[in-house]
Amino acid sequence: MGKLGISIYPERSTFEQDKAYLDLAHQYGFKRVFTSLLQIKGDKEQVLADFKKVVDYANSLDFEVMVDIAPSLFEQLNISYDDLSFFAEMGADGIRLDVGFTGSEEAKMTRNPYGLKIEINMSSGTSYVDNIMSYSPNTANLLGSHNFYPHRYTGLSYEHFLFCSEKFRKYNLNTMAFVNSHDATFGPWPTQDGLCTLEEHRNLELSTQVKHLMLTGLIDDITIGNAYASEAEIKAMSEAFFSEFPTVKVDVHEDITDDERICLFDSLHSYRGDRSAYVLRSTMTRIYYKDKPFPAHNTVAIKKGDVLIDNVGYGQYKGETQIALTEMENDGRVNVVGKIAADELFLLDYLKPWSSFKLIENN
Repeated sequence: MGKLGISIYPERSTFEQDKAYLDLAHQYGFKRVFTSLLQIKGDKEQVLADFKKVVDYANSLDFEVMVDIAPSLFEQLNISYDDLSFFAEMGADGIRLDVGFTGSEEAKMTRNPYGLKIEINMSSGTSYVDNIMSYSPNTANLLGSHNFYPHRYTGLSYEHFLFCSEKFRKYNLNTMAFVNSHDATFGPWPTQDGLCTLEEHRNLELSTQVKHLMLTGLIDDITIGNAYASEAEIKAMSEAFFSEFPTVKVDVHEDITDDERICLFDSLHSYRGDRSAYVLRSTMTRIYYKDKPFPAHNTVAIKKGDVLIDNVGYGQYKGETQIALTEMENDGRVNVVGKIAADELFLLDYLKPWSSFKLIENN
């Protein structure tokens, strides 16, 4: 089972705020903390002491703490890759290499005596991971994580994300990607238009970003890149992540009947395997609710994303639930009862035949 994560930036916040945020995330089942130590300005000892205080508190709640570091920090703190005691003493569970070495160093680092995890950048699209693998790393201690992108329009395309993620999946390495809170106000750098991995996620609801990453089947852990997400966002993210089945939001039409509402929202839907290019069929509702009347209403022309229920005019199909995958004419035997919420319409492309899913009402 993957893990959910939050990010904290001690040098841009206070211990009290970070503590409250860790408590909140802990309450909703979050297990990972991402934090960065890319540069140390001012009093080195003070910065590190403040940093350790937050890490210790996160550890007390059983969070796994990964510290993002740049090669320049190794020099500034006089640390070498073959002695990671500094990070073990800090209480970190692992380090994320913002920029890597040559492959042999990373492999060696995975065999450190402290059991520290080494997390490497997944977003470059080079043969970096293949190179590390050729030096026989301890794969239990080798993790991958995508970057986040504070600048609008610089996030990864889905094609590149797929290409990079599959390189890591090939070796069964743990993978992580970042999602973006809309209530959060800061990250590690002054400028930020949100902190997501995929550009197409930048304006989407947090829970929708999570559903998408999960439906790709390529990402184990999901971390909110910016701080601080609201409790409502944390709760929605937790519900999406730990949900037994994927959920898709539906905007219902005003004249939906109580029976149709039961069909949509009280059933576990199963995408029929003998798929059609026109509709995604969930056929069991016609069996569960065969005694309900389903009179004809709102039998308008059908558009992609419309949620449909066959009415009494369709004989043995009465009560079957469908989602339109393309435009179709309506001969009066199909009730258009709602439509997939605009921001989740793209998720239809990720539902697989024979998979099960739930529809939820969009508030």
